[in-house]
This record gives sequence, C-alpha cells and structure tokens, in this order.
Amino acid sequence: MPPPRAAVNDIATGSEFRSFDLAPQILDGLTDAGFHRCTEIQERTLPLSLRGRDVAAQAQTGSGKTAAFLITIFQRLMLPAPKKTGKEPRALVLAPTRELALQIYRDAQLLGKHTRLRFSVIYGGVSYRSQLDDLTAGLDMIVATPGRLIDYIKQKSVNLQRISILVIDEADRMLDMGFIADLRFILKRLPPYQRRQSMLFSATLSARVLELTYEYMNLPEEITANPEKPVVDTVVQLLYHVSGVDKLPLTLGLLRHESWERVLIFANTKSTVAWLAERLCQNGYSAKGLTGDLTQKQRTQIMTQYRQGKIPILVATDVASRGLHVEDISHVINYDIPQDREEYVHRIGRTARAGRTGKAITLACERFVYYLEPIEELIGQKIPLAWADDNWFVADSGRSTAAKSLGRQVPQRPPREGRKGRTSRRGPRPSEPSAKESEKRSPASPGQRPVDPKKRHRRP
Repeated sequence: MPPPRAAVNDIATGSEFRSFDLAPQILDGLTDAGFHRCTEIQERTLPLSLRGRDVAAQAQTGSGKTAAFLITIFQRLMLPAPKKTGKEPRALVLAPTRELALQIYRDAQLLGKHTRLRFSVIYGGVSYRSQLDDLTAGLDMIVATPGRLIDYIKQKSVNLQRISILVIDEADRMLDMGFIADLRFILKRLPPYQRRQSMLFSATLSARVLELTYEYMNLPEEITANPEKPVVDTVVQLLYHVSGVDKLPLTLGLLRHESWERVLIFANTKSTVAWLAERLCQNGYSAKGLTGDLTQKQRTQIMTQYRQGKIPILVATDVASRGLHVEDISHVINYDIPQDREEYVHRIGRTARAGRTGKAITLACERFVYYLEPIEELIGQKIPLAWADDNWFVADSGRSTAAKSLGRQVPQRPPREGRKGRTSRRGPRPSEPSAKESEKRSPASPGQRPVDPKKRHRRP
C-alpha cells in the first residue's frame, strides 16, 4: 500500500522535523514516508503539543494535521511510562467516520512502524470479535468512532482511565453528525483534563466547537492555519448553468472532454446517486455509488476499489463521503449544488490536496441554483462561469431500471430549438458581456463563452 500522505511534503513550508527533539524511531518513520519539512499546521502545532500543551487547531483536510497529532502521540508514548497496571490504552483518537478512522490508523502504521507501539482501529459495521481480541491483547493507542467505542465501554471491554493523550479529529463534523452526547459519554470516562493532554482539530472553530474545548480541555492554545482561505487555492472552479434534464448529458460530455484520473461526483440524494451511477455504467464508465444504505462490507469494498483505481468514478452523497480520504482525485463534479454552503468547501477540498492541482465543476440547475449565492458569499468570490458548446452534451445511451423508482425526478428531455420556434434546452445563447463584467467573471478558457449574469436563474 503506498504511503497515504507522503505527497503532503510538497506543501511543506517550515522547519525540518529533525529540528525537534523527536525520538529516533519517529524520525525514521517520517523519513521513510518522505516527510522532511513541516507544513504550516505542523510547524505551529508541534512546538506547543510536544511541550504537553492542549491545542485546538483549525485546519483543513490535507494540511498535514494527522501527522501533527500522531507525532505528538508517539513522542509522548515513547517516554518512560509509569508502572503498568494492565493492558489499557494510553492514547485515544476519536474520528467521526469509519473511513477517517481507518485512514488515521493506516497513517499511524506508516509513521510509527519503527516505534514498536501497538495500534488498533475500532469502528462499527464489522465483527466485534477481531476488535475485541486486539483490546484484550493490550494496546498503546486506539483510533475509534464514538458509537463502537461506547459499545465496548458498556461491555466493560475497554478501560480508558490510563489515557494520557486524547485527540478529537474533525470535531465540527462530529458535532454536525449528532455525536455530542456520545462525546460527552466518552470524555467523562477519561481521566480529568488536568491529568491528560488533549488535542482537537476542526475545519472551523465554531462556537459549538469552542464550547467543547472550554468544557473538556485544559486552557487550549487556539491555532488557525490560513483562516482567510477556506477554499484550496489550487482548485480550479467552474460553474455551468444548465437545465436539470441536461445535467447528465453535460456530465457525460465533461467525462469525455476533460483529462481526468479519478473523479468524485456529488449528488444531494441517495436516489440520485444510485440513478447516476447506473447511467454512467450504462454509458461505458466504471462507476459506483456510495450512500449510507450500504453495509460496511460493501463500503469498504467500494472504497478499496476506488483507491486502487479499479473504479475511477465514485458518486456519493455528502453524508456517505464524510471521512473519505483519497489522494489523486483530479476532478470533483457537483452534480447537485449542496444545500449547505459549508459542504461546498468540503466537497471541493477533496481535490487539489497535498499541494496538487485539481478542478471542481458545479452544475447549476433550476432546482438547486438558489443555494449558489450563499456559497459565493462564503468563499468570497464568484465562481467563474463556463459555456459548453453543443458537442459537450453527450446523449445518454441505454435504459435505466433505477429511473422507474425516481418517478418525476427523472424528467424527459424537452424539445430542442428548431425552425418552428421550439425552446432550446439551455435557453438562448447569452449576449456578449460588458468589459466590466468580463473582468469580474472571466471565461474558463478562450474557447468558452461566459453566461450573461442576467440569464442566471433567480428565485421568482
């Protein structure tokens, strides 16, 4: 298995890891993974966390935050431990989803392979037996999702009273997914915050997240990495205004004309995900849908195939994609505009990670266009408009069995423009914009014409 995030060193900007007083085994693991210099979040976190200070850090996915807290954990666990009283774990990492928990576990195996520390990952949807065997054998660090960990706590299969360092990753997502009660249940079973070190990482340090830090952390230092840049600078963003019935033809055209390696397509509903994945397969593409209805075995199989490139196109809902960490996603397509503007930032952040470039393409139809303005307010810019020529609309081939269950959500294609005055599927071609407007919203490329803002869909 390739190093999960070795390429993150491409965005390293600061001190060398050797400038910190790290255990040789940790430095060996960093070197093997290709890590030599700190990213911004690592450079700002490690001087504090290695001294035992509590930290609440705002950092985006792909910033190197996982290495920051793993290095801190390893260094703390490599110190002479108090006299052992059992096989209880000494470090706990909480993650909101099984995919993120598995990714952290893989990173721990990679970076900590010379430390002789024992790790395990605990998440739901799989057999209790293998995880229980790890717990009874003795562990130094547990990576866990809240639900399954609580099961073991209630069964008295795990004792958290020897935890000396706690990490809560993606805290904002944890709260968004309704885990606050689970978090409180777990945190109350740890040693008091005065007797442990705590680290929290979140895409946003919202009022709810800060409330959690005040209640369960010991005067944490707040760290913000690039707060003024909520969207990855290296993401090329494009916006197409298109009718709902033409989103599939345009998606097929984008897949035909764009140069892509691995694509992640977002839709707002499970039914749309299932239908779109089937349509892509019917049109000759290898694609799978990822929704919350799948079993853990099915999700794991799909994600393994996606990471290995056997399935280059993944269609997913926001909920199902939480915690999804896959490198080399070249394109993100928002088949539906997200109803939560924060989700747009999370979506496009799946590409252009670890210093790479990527493209995020959004299709704005009459049903979801009303969510566009709040997104543009959040990211502080207008998403550049693009115009697709007729040859970018590729006709759908075959029949859909899933479409029967969608009913009115899968409308028939309207008549195209002709000599008898029929309406165009995309409306009239926009007039040439003024020089001022062209400067504000430049076209995606010289061969594309921008859409006149007056033609944008507006709420009646």
